[in-house]
Amino acid sequence: MADKNYSMKEAMMFSQRIAQLSKALWKSVEKDWQQWIKPYDLNINEHHILWIAYHLNGASISDVAKFGVMHVSTAFNFSKKLEERGYLTFSKKESDKRNTYIKLTEQGEAVLLDLMENYQPDKNAVFSGTMPLKELYGKFPDIIEIMAIVRNIYGDDFMEIFEKSFKNIDCQFIEESGKLRKKDAVEKEFV
Repeated sequence: MADKNYSMKEAMMFSQRIAQLSKALWKSVEKDWQQWIKPYDLNINEHHILWIAYHLNGASISDVAKFGVMHVSTAFNFSKKLEERGYLTFSKKESDKRNTYIKLTEQGEAVLLDLMENYQPDKNAVFSGTMPLKELYGKFPDIIEIMAIVRNIYGDDFMEIFEKSFKNIDCQFIEESGKLRKKDAVEKEFV
């Protein structure tokens, strides 16, 4: 048996520190998230599914479950509710009849884009809690250690999708009058 490079006390203290900090942070994240999406009559799972569908552009229910960190039945059931509201469509691929795929409808994309446009950082406790760090260091925390832990738990493909969504935002959106707007929507207004 290989020698451990940690003590049991050290391992337990680290695990509990992560557990307690994660729970406290999640409570605030959850409250912020619910407050943001409440006017759209969405819950967190539904918003997350719309987000994933937008960034993966034709995700399977399995992909939604994996990248949404939810059970497959949860991903399917909430996707079904979004379909009933006209935000998603379901399909099968000729080459892959076993998986069900979702795609945003125009209405679903409009809701998601409106949500992004109406994000208000000053009403977000987690964002506000990071402002002293931004002021001190001139940038938001990279949270690289947390990303490394998540990568080790969920794998490289999880982190690739995670990063892809933020790269999409960086490339596809502009800030105009203090709001995010999709570039092609702005370009259409000038045509």
